[in-house]
Amino acid sequence: MTQTSLTPVHLVTLGCARNEVDSAELAARLEAGGFQLVDDPESAEAVMVNTCGFIEQAKKDSIDQIIEASDAKDRGQAKAVVAVGCMAERYGAELADNLTEADAVLGFDDYPDIAAKLQSIINGERHTSHQPRDRRQLLPISPVARPAVADRGQVPGHGSGDETAGRPASGPPVLRRRIGDGPMAPLKLASGCDRRCSFCAIPSFRGAYLSRPIDEVVAEAEWMVSTGVRETFLVSENSSSYGKDLGDIRMLEKLLPQLARIDGLDWVRVSYLQPAEVRPGLIETMVGTEGVVPYFDLSFQHAAPTVLRRMRRFGDPDRFLGLLEQIRGLAPNAGIRSNFIVGFPGETEDDVAILSDFLTEARLDVVGVFAYSDEEGTEAVGLDGHLDSDEIEARADELRDLADALVDERAAERIGERVEVLVESIGSEDDPQAEVVLGRAAHQGPDVDGIVTVETGREHRIGDLVTATVTDSDGADLVAVENEGS
Repeated sequence: MTQTSLTPVHLVTLGCARNEVDSAELAARLEAGGFQLVDDPESAEAVMVNTCGFIEQAKKDSIDQIIEASDAKDRGQAKAVVAVGCMAERYGAELADNLTEADAVLGFDDYPDIAAKLQSIINGERHTSHQPRDRRQLLPISPVARPAVADRGQVPGHGSGDETAGRPASGPPVLRRRIGDGPMAPLKLASGCDRRCSFCAIPSFRGAYLSRPIDEVVAEAEWMVSTGVRETFLVSENSSSYGKDLGDIRMLEKLLPQLARIDGLDWVRVSYLQPAEVRPGLIETMVGTEGVVPYFDLSFQHAAPTVLRRMRRFGDPDRFLGLLEQIRGLAPNAGIRSNFIVGFPGETEDDVAILSDFLTEARLDVVGVFAYSDEEGTEAVGLDGHLDSDEIEARADELRDLADALVDERAAERIGERVEVLVESIGSEDDPQAEVVLGRAAHQGPDVDGIVTVETGREHRIGDLVTATVTDSDGADLVAVENEGS
């Protein structure tokens, strides 16, 4: 029997870890439909760009990547460049009309038939892009009424093996194909968001909040371990709301111990928690369950009460510091990170001073500072008190300088601390044979929270856990020496 050759496709993923999960589903659907993923865009017959549509810079990066893919198409054998993902969903036909470098723009509802649609585009057929809609309207306002809705639209990252998508019988229990072979992989808890933050457009194109059932999440984690994963990174738009649509707001506290009991899974890490939703029981579960790392990715966004109210968020410095005190009272060395928006409409110099004082007292491990910019379709665009762009950048630069200094101080406080490090690479960049391993400690999330360089005289493999003592720091990065007998 002659084996049909597979069509090579190059898949590019931009944006957050949630997009990485969506790409893993897209990859599985493409392979089931006769495609083969390749690393070189110039050897592919199609290039698919999974875009980000969150903020202006992310959208610019997505457009630049599509243009770059179009240039690769001209140099290689590709017949099509296709945009998918958040920016493609958010703008649809408008993006297709204005970005001629893309041969097609596909929305979330195209994902179930993604392979057939991509093949038709390669064959020269014209794809009519969707007109964007507010995806929050696809589900009832009441979260507990959502599981009964049959037509909820396509929810990326929720594709299960029960669908008729050509999944091989020997495949994973969910529609996934691992992209990369590192020891960490993201796992999606839920999609969408019910909050109405005045600066954020994500709910309009990601939809209302929808959790995945516990058994589905656990089954995916077990499959991930079978592929070499040693750390699962739980992602969603708001992890602290997990389970509210399934009738149990404390479902995350029940899920975490089940994941931690999976044989071969060393670390379970949770991302993106809303401070107003972090309950004492959740803190206790996160710091008291062996295998769940004490890591808190808290979405503060600001500290000045007047700014937070205009953002349609909750809290103030005293409440936020009280939350940090609760966490550190149970886990003094817990990793805590957050992002902040500076220059929001109506923000005063006094508000900036409140934020500066909070950052100084909070002692966060990682601080992200973003300059405010209008996002079309959000309430903040119509607020009074918009600041001059130069003033916004000046404030952001001032806070970034402060944040850098504070992160340096916090990392230096860890000198002498004993840490466990998940090995992600062997040898230094300059000398791959050097007796060092690089990885992350429990307080460091993937990609953005720094690394640990461990000096060791022993042989290690990627995915090992190494116990070491911190000897130096450089920003959020640490240097450590492996402990004897560990």
